[in-house]
Amino acid sequence: MLGALTGDVVGSIYEWNNIKTTEFPLFQEHCRFTDDSVLTVALAEAILTGEGYASLMRRYFRRYPDVGYGGNFRSWAQNDHAHPYHSWGNGAAMRVCPVGWAFGSLAEVLKKAKDYSLPTHNHPEGIKGAQATAAAVYLGRTGASKEDIRRFITEYFDYDLSRCCDEIRPGYSFDVSCQGTVPQAITAFLESCDFESAIRLAVSLGGDSDTLAAITGGIAQAFYGGVPEPIAMRTLAFLDEPLRGITLAFEERFVKRKGGPPT
Repeated sequence: MLGALTGDVVGSIYEWNNIKTTEFPLFQEHCRFTDDSVLTVALAEAILTGEGYASLMRRYFRRYPDVGYGGNFRSWAQNDHAHPYHSWGNGAAMRVCPVGWAFGSLAEVLKKAKDYSLPTHNHPEGIKGAQATAAAVYLGRTGASKEDIRRFITEYFDYDLSRCCDEIRPGYSFDVSCQGTVPQAITAFLESCDFESAIRLAVSLGGDSDTLAAITGGIAQAFYGGVPEPIAMRTLAFLDEPLRGITLAFEERFVKRKGGPPT
């Protein structure tokens, strides 16, 4: 989970100012957490406490109203009786990382990823993006190889993972859809050699940089056995106390107990 928050913080300053290279300072003064982190932590709290995710998202929205939510989500969050808005956006994928850690089988992860998407993202593509991301996290933490992950994502979700980052990068632009974000984020992970390189590759693609890097970072943490401590400490320093507290509680309960490098 901390890997997803790291990607969000690192990518936050490049969302509207893309940088098409992997050579950049990882953390900068104006980095910040965005809606990606806020809704990821809200999901972690829902898993930890059993409270309904929809009500928690609305509560977090009121607590953090100015962190970059999309217009459809903002309208939904301001109305306690609003129905799902049939979204195919990448918001379902950006926040789903905790599901890949918290549940004990791939079938359960796929089911829970759908369940936690449905309050807002009840479009098939929104659900698919969340399921693919959560499945990659689960497979990464349970010892699957990169080729295993590539094969499963390609065959189960019909995502095209055939292009490398160097092929994607030149023509890639801002895209808020799951189908235009999740395959690219997974590709960045597949090409990486360690956690930091995964984040750098994701940001270097451009587009919706914080969300791309959040998805990639969540998977990379699972596969590589954690977030390097200096990077983890920098990420935690960007969070406020409530977000940091839930993050550490989730990591203690699920990640430290279930993590580990692939075998």
